[in-house]
Amino acid sequence: MTQPAAAASFATFYQELPVLVTGGLGFIGSSLARRLVTLGARVTVLDNLNPGQGGNPHNLDGLAGALDVRLADQADPQAIGDAVAGRAVIFNLCGRVAHMDSLRDPFGDMHANVTAQIALLEAVRAGSPAARVVYAGTRSQYGRALTRPVREDHPQQPADINGVHKAAGERLHLVYHAVHGIATCSLRLTNIYGPRQLMAHGRQGFFNWFLRRAMDGEELQVYGDGRQVRDVLFIDDTVTAFLLAGMTTAAAGHAFNIATGEGHGVGELAEAAVAAAGRGSVRYIDYPAGEKPIEVGDFVADITAAQETLGWQPCTPLAEGLRRTAAFFESNHAHYWTER
Repeated sequence: MTQPAAAASFATFYQELPVLVTGGLGFIGSSLARRLVTLGARVTVLDNLNPGQGGNPHNLDGLAGALDVRLADQADPQAIGDAVAGRAVIFNLCGRVAHMDSLRDPFGDMHANVTAQIALLEAVRAGSPAARVVYAGTRSQYGRALTRPVREDHPQQPADINGVHKAAGERLHLVYHAVHGIATCSLRLTNIYGPRQLMAHGRQGFFNWFLRRAMDGEELQVYGDGRQVRDVLFIDDTVTAFLLAGMTTAAAGHAFNIATGEGHGVGELAEAAVAAAGRGSVRYIDYPAGEKPIEVGDFVADITAAQETLGWQPCTPLAEGLRRTAAFFESNHAHYWTER
């Protein structure tokens, strides 16, 4: 659900606007691209379809001819230079988000989350310096929360390599604003869920995997006592935040928490997934080896800055978001249950 005032302004701002969505075949990128098409924007999507990272051609099913899809690595100077040329707004969702994968493949994670970000920023500086750039950051940049709710001025002490690289990617965007005057901003995303999310494995987040296992009638394993608090946000509200950031001049040079500002225990979220699926069960287990050191503890975001600067407000209750997500995957099971 989008705030009525925002929906009206989107239709005015994005109509016929040339925009680029990197990582546009992924979960959030494709959801954003689909909304932009409905707003009448001239949309280009760039994605390298890196296996196991969530890129899925089915995410843009039904939009053939409505947008320009380019398959290339964002770190390729020629490809990214061509992609940013003439764009008014660039939504930069290229990157990896899997914490354990980053520990196993730190150089691959660095390529996607640092090298590819420099390539985009250099291409913008050289060829499209008037473009606005909205970067997809993450709440994992903070590491373990020292205060709650977490504000944007909280220290960034990532607990894993992915968080370090994502923080570096964000800082690069903000430096290019400070040094080169490019209108960049960052959205620090919480745990996002919804239709078109990667469901083949749980390495990119626990909530999608909870729903997958519940829909398969299987057991959901919750680590520890399940009281760890998380702030989860539905995809439609996330897309609205990107659209607002792309059109808000005052966003330039800033980072914003994008979350609900409300916490739910992980055990509570597991039970909610079971309720939405109408099947499955929950069991509490000890932390597996390797997981405990990167557990960041409770997290709830302070979203005041996004509310005041972007005019953004989350609108979708948890039960409704899960109901809509389960309904989508019931109808599209074959396209998301196997790894691509």
